[in-house]
Amino acid sequence: MADRLYTSSEADEVLSALRFQTKLEKATLARIAFTLSLVKEGSRVAQSPSFSGGEMKRPTFVGEDEVFLRTLIAHTYGKRDFSEDEFFSNRSIVKNHVDSGAALLAQMFHETGDSGEALIRRLVDEVEFAGRREQLGSGLDIFIGRTLLQRTELVMELNNTTRHANSHLAIMGKPGVGKTQFLLKILTDIRIQSSFQINFVYFDYKGDVVDNARFLELARVQPFRLLQGGQSLPINPFILPAYDEQTINVSAREKAESFASISSKLGVVQKGALTEAIRAAYAKRAGSATPYPDFPDVLEIAAAAYEEDGKKDDSLIEVLRDLSDFDLFWRHGSEGAPMDRVANRTMLIDVHAMPVLKELVAYLVIERLYKEMATLPDSPVMEGRRTIRTILVIDEAHNYLSQKNMFLQRIIREGRSKGVVVFFASQSPNDYQQKFFNFQELLEFAYIFQCDGVAAASVQDILGCSARTARELQTEIARLEPWQVIARGQQKTEEFVKFTAEAFYKSYS
Repeated sequence: MADRLYTSSEADEVLSALRFQTKLEKATLARIAFTLSLVKEGSRVAQSPSFSGGEMKRPTFVGEDEVFLRTLIAHTYGKRDFSEDEFFSNRSIVKNHVDSGAALLAQMFHETGDSGEALIRRLVDEVEFAGRREQLGSGLDIFIGRTLLQRTELVMELNNTTRHANSHLAIMGKPGVGKTQFLLKILTDIRIQSSFQINFVYFDYKGDVVDNARFLELARVQPFRLLQGGQSLPINPFILPAYDEQTINVSAREKAESFASISSKLGVVQKGALTEAIRAAYAKRAGSATPYPDFPDVLEIAAAAYEEDGKKDDSLIEVLRDLSDFDLFWRHGSEGAPMDRVANRTMLIDVHAMPVLKELVAYLVIERLYKEMATLPDSPVMEGRRTIRTILVIDEAHNYLSQKNMFLQRIIREGRSKGVVVFFASQSPNDYQQKFFNFQELLEFAYIFQCDGVAAASVQDILGCSARTARELQTEIARLEPWQVIARGQQKTEEFVKFTAEAFYKSYS
């Protein structure tokens, strides 16, 4: 039985450097590296060919946790028995994963700005978000109502990958027909069925949801009421995974595109000025413990550039001044640090009191959500059920659907494999008829309450029914009573189903 092993020289260099940066013992870092690789690489880990690094003694690494470590390996590799040399030696599973995990730690360290503190926060998030709290594909079957004639119970199998390509959802209807209460019921059921492990970020456009104390209590939602009582979001939109020149340049250009998507007044000149101001703002904070700017930084630099060029303030300066003066996001000098992650929080962002910039605030948060999503491993699928991690909920979505926002589109296109889902609440199927992006194709669940002026082509696209059926449904949709819904049929032989929706207050009164 081997009582020691030798890591690769590369792994030894990483662990020694991180010991200095994090103040953690080398053995602790080696165990973190081992676990990280076991999760991310699994049984596919490559055989490590190098033994020229540091010595690692078995009692130091294994301690009193041998049974636990063996159980983890057995579960990952799908085998109950393995020899002593397979467990701990220079040719062992432990060594392979320590060397592999050290490389992963080095990559994460670089992505977090070469900060030991930030690395530890990232590791905590990885464990909480991708491991311990994962649903591992358990079923999310949500009771949504009963058919009008037979009174048959209808269940929405939200994460059933066998029946549904993805889990994106749209609820459509004019005000007062029950669509918001239906949405709250679905969200609350998801939270409770998942033991509050599935999160959501909800943009409340009208301010009616934030006043529903029962919903906030049952779904365990943290509300943020912007421009009300001095409350702001503890989010800094300028935090990046790394602060090298290329990452900063790309992010600055992306921010400029998000700004331009909400206003036709922000043309090429303004986008260029904003990009340069954001780059300069990062340069101002470079080398500090918080190497990211805030909106007062960007405003100050942009305004100074305008003054130097003899230019008058325009729509760009106006938007930056609003973002700075309204105190919507975390800024330097705020109490407490900004959120490290958005996707592992359930929060309701109430934007109804904002006279302008509702969509821009949402897009800045959506950008953070997308970039977090992009770093995640694929969402696990077990027995045909995909793990859902978080849900982006956009209220009054017709205000967003006509705008070309790259991050919202990317979440819709790429979210399926990452377990990130989008729920829309809007006024009509017509809202999804956009030439620049095919929303209907990616909306797996579509629920139509009473709507006015619905185009037959919109009904056909969103329900996937025939043109003849869509024309027949036009009149029926206009005459639906409150709480009555038309949706896609649950069997492939049906084109649509008509039912009475289950309401939040009915389920949770």
